[in-house]
Amino acid sequence: MSTPIHRTSTRQSAAVLASARRREEGSRTGSTSARPTERALLEMQSRAGNRATTAMVQRARDSERGNAAANGGASPQAKKNYRDRIAALLDRFKKNLEPVDTFVKGFQTPTNAAFTQQAAVAANESLKHSTAASGTSAASGNLLTEAAGTVVNGMDAYKNMKDAKKHETGADHHRANRKAKTKGVDTVVGAAGSGSYSAAIAKEVTKIQKAADAAVASEASGIAGASVGTVKGIRSAFRIGRAARKYQQIKELGDPHLVQAGALARLNESREQADWAAAQAYVALDSYWKHEGPGRLELVSEAIDAAWEAMAEARDAGETLRRAENDVEKLSTVQQYAKKKQLTKIGKEAAGGGGESVKAAAGVVTAVAAGTVGLASNPVGWGLAGAGAGLVLGVTLYKALRAATKRYEEVHHPERWAPQGETPAEAASRTQSLKHALKFWKKVSKGERQAMAREIYALAAGPDISGHTTAEMRESARSLLIALKSGPAQHKLEPDAWAETLNDPAKTSGWIAEIAEQLASG
Repeated sequence: MSTPIHRTSTRQSAAVLASARRREEGSRTGSTSARPTERALLEMQSRAGNRATTAMVQRARDSERGNAAANGGASPQAKKNYRDRIAALLDRFKKNLEPVDTFVKGFQTPTNAAFTQQAAVAANESLKHSTAASGTSAASGNLLTEAAGTVVNGMDAYKNMKDAKKHETGADHHRANRKAKTKGVDTVVGAAGSGSYSAAIAKEVTKIQKAADAAVASEASGIAGASVGTVKGIRSAFRIGRAARKYQQIKELGDPHLVQAGALARLNESREQADWAAAQAYVALDSYWKHEGPGRLELVSEAIDAAWEAMAEARDAGETLRRAENDVEKLSTVQQYAKKKQLTKIGKEAAGGGGESVKAAAGVVTAVAAGTVGLASNPVGWGLAGAGAGLVLGVTLYKALRAATKRYEEVHHPERWAPQGETPAEAASRTQSLKHALKFWKKVSKGERQAMAREIYALAAGPDISGHTTAEMRESARSLLIALKSGPAQHKLEPDAWAETLNDPAKTSGWIAEIAEQLASG
């Protein structure tokens, strides 16, 4: 980023130009007073004769005089913006490739395996060549998507690692630290996947060229595919374990209706006592109205004040009970939602991880067949490959359909998950909503998960934010946060300091983002 050019008056510009011409004439007559940088730039100015070149001369002088402010370098913030823009473009590029990648993994690759089996049985060289060419294009598409994803994950890991260091504690630190670890593992797995697809390309190319080492390439590709599939399967197993533990911890919190039964009973008793006191105050007021003795007006006035005060207390007690009952219902709803999310996570990881494990088995079979009987028919290998691809494809299509449905609801029914007290956006038409649903590169920002995160935060926040929440209800909501792995230990804070962050309005958005992510993760 160049240094801004400061405007100068016409008289100043003329003086500068005259001075420049004199120095140029001096240089032509052999004067050594002009510096080499100035002579080159002045020659440019004499040919162009514009103000921009004159400004370049001025900056050259300032640079040689040691003016660091005129070095023309880009600021760290600008570099950060460039990095973010590049990461966003790569992420958009990767997401645009994902539909093609899904088709390749779910249909083209297993179909190629089947035709390869048929070509081997029939000794059909033409079919072998065609399937090898198709396999090369499929692996190339997979490699392009995987490589782009690897770069994006690496950049995300680096960015979140810096954010985690910047926010040493709290929800922002935990969210960035968790993302840095997750994206770091994604980068390593993506790099291994890229290597596996490269080996697959090499295998298919050797088939096209009918190279003598085709069996070796096939064996190497099978081993690489088996290794990557095994790693992904193991990772899914760990994710299933974490989601299962989180589900169990949420389940151990118990039904809020039962946990809060005692607190609701006490509030109901307070309401009944307040109602009884109000009734007694009105009975006393009635008796004073009928009193005919001296001081009747003073007694009636005092009785009216007492009745109004008793009614206000009864009204407050009733309102407190109603709010507590509503909070119990909200807590029950969010706990059920949190458990459902973990069960869904377990199901998706089981199907996806199982598919990767089956694909790993297919790679093993392919490697063994290539190493023992060359490129002979291998029905087990392509059968396993097809089964594994089917499982992975099913999970991918499920995720895509769910995301499209959420994007549709986000704009077609904006009032459904709008924050309380906020005016919802105008509902989009069915056609516009369908178009928005097809924008698979966009994330849902106002969906059910975000609404549930706001509900949990409202229940768990401190008295400065949710002053009407009872202490018992706030404690239960914070227990849910701990079960969701958003407790003091994850935030590297003492319990009191952790509670203070929940009572800080400046940290509200960070807390809601943290809870939303923890609801989705295992």
